[in-house]
Amino acid sequence: MTSTLPRPLPTCAPEFGPNLFASIMGTGIVATAAASLPLGFPGLRPAATLVWALAAVLLVVVSAMALTRLRRSSLEDPVMAQFWGAPPMALCTVGSGALLLGKDWIGLDAALAVDWTLWTVGTAMGLGTAIWVPVKMMTTQQVRESHTFAGWLMPVVPPMVSASGGALLVPHLPPDYRLTMVLGCYAMFGVSLFATLCLLPQIWQRLVLGRSDNVPTVWIVLGPLGQSITAANLLAGPAATVLPAPYGQAAVAFGLLYGVPTLGFALVWSAIAALLTGRAALRGLPFTLSWWSFTFPVGTVVTGASALFARVHSGLFAAVAGAGYVVLVGAWLTVAPRTLRYRRSLWGTTSTSTWTPALRWPRRSRRTRVPSATN
Repeated sequence: MTSTLPRPLPTCAPEFGPNLFASIMGTGIVATAAASLPLGFPGLRPAATLVWALAAVLLVVVSAMALTRLRRSSLEDPVMAQFWGAPPMALCTVGSGALLLGKDWIGLDAALAVDWTLWTVGTAMGLGTAIWVPVKMMTTQQVRESHTFAGWLMPVVPPMVSASGGALLVPHLPPDYRLTMVLGCYAMFGVSLFATLCLLPQIWQRLVLGRSDNVPTVWIVLGPLGQSITAANLLAGPAATVLPAPYGQAAVAFGLLYGVPTLGFALVWSAIAALLTGRAALRGLPFTLSWWSFTFPVGTVVTGASALFARVHSGLFAAVAGAGYVVLVGAWLTVAPRTLRYRRSLWGTTSTSTWTPALRWPRRSRRTRVPSATN
């Protein structure tokens, strides 16, 4: 028996698309978030390093697939094009994990080589998507009001991820280049922050007036919020040493004074997203690759709270980081197995319309006719 569903966002399209890189982001953040948790337990770091290795393998496999399977239609689709922000974030996440965790297995020199390579490529790609995707939306793409969704943040978040990763690399640079790196990272922080501030009102309006036909993507809003807290506080460390007085200490103060209010808004948005997701789940929430939105954005809130704890040792930040990490791991354990079962999307297809399993949670799975993203 078949049924016809309303046209979904192309996150569940059967074609191989850039959205598959979100699985690498979600896996990588499970590892990197563990590296900075205020509270640890025996075996956490080796387990996190193993997860990082898994993310690295996924990056190699998916990147190889992308060279032959990505279709030009994903460049022109006004929704799928947003997910071109996922590849650069996946690169930077795995690169940071190499420096934070992978060095235990491959050594510091090799970890730095991996991180520098992935960070450089990811940063170049991320700056490209932050410019190219909005320009395409403003010129050649047929964008309608109904296309507005939280995924619009995807192409503008990568510079913020690069700012966080760049902060980790500053101590490994020659002293003469550290100031340039710090200033460049703050500039990328601004690129992502102000683009996010432009987009959030549109996303809020869409949720209130137009509703959302892909609830999991609502969690994407946590991405720039949590990542900006992380970046502001990670940059504060090297900024305090390379910026002249009084700007160095101002950077430290900015990390805290920006991070705490932003964390508060992130927690409120988490509650809103959780209620919307719970409401949708009660009616049967079909599995798509957009479920990876439950992972990486939540992980950035964990890293943000951990960065605030490192700045001010408050039990509040430790509790948020710990609870958030439990949610993150639970989400990853939920989404990862379903992605493997969703192998038609994982391995791609050349047809414009195909049969794919609609995995519903908590209801039993059934086969559903899914329209093509290009129709």
